[in-house]
Amino acid sequence: MNEWTSVVKRIPVLLLSLCLVLFASQVSAQAPEQVIRDSIKQLMGQIEGRKDYFAQHPEELKRLVDESLEGAADFRYIGASVMGRYFRNATPEQRSRFAKVFRQTLIDTYAKGLVTFDYRDLRVLEGTGSRYEDQTSVDMEVVATNGQVYPVSYSLRQNDDGQWKVVNVIVNGINLGLTFRNQFDQAMRENNRDYDQVINGWAPEVGTEELEQGREA
Repeated sequence: MNEWTSVVKRIPVLLLSLCLVLFASQVSAQAPEQVIRDSIKQLMGQIEGRKDYFAQHPEELKRLVDESLEGAADFRYIGASVMGRYFRNATPEQRSRFAKVFRQTLIDTYAKGLVTFDYRDLRVLEGTGSRYEDQTSVDMEVVATNGQVYPVSYSLRQNDDGQWKVVNVIVNGINLGLTFRNQFDQAMRENNRDYDQVINGWAPEVGTEELEQGREA
């Protein structure tokens, strides 16, 4: 699998869209749509005018992302979903370790993506979609400097504490949760279902061309 430095250059839209939700804090008192709006506003306040500084101080930016990540996404739920059919046979330690590895790789990637992707506008669209009381989605658009518009849809799930947490993201029609699950499945098959080897080498990839072209419904 490729190093994360090369992956960062290939998935700028993914990085930006996922970074936005990391800056949401007390989500239980807010509607999902407001969570996304507030997280964007807070993100802008943290990063605006400081890209050059954070580019020179990457560890400081990683700490900022790590602190802001707390409570925003349900990584145990995401980890179980990405592991898919392999989750049942994984040990509790392997399940927990994969959730931590998944989170850390995203933190490292987000920190780099925040200072590399240029955008012109971020729009949270009106209205949310929901099939169940404890599940909903929030849609937004990322407008790049070249005018290209990337639709982004966040899937959120309400946990037992009443908090809304992000569990998946769809960028330009590309379901990232499903993409990562397929990559985990492929890695397991290529490594003879060696959980530890797959977890230690986890580095998911989604190419820029794939995201730009999107996927027809």
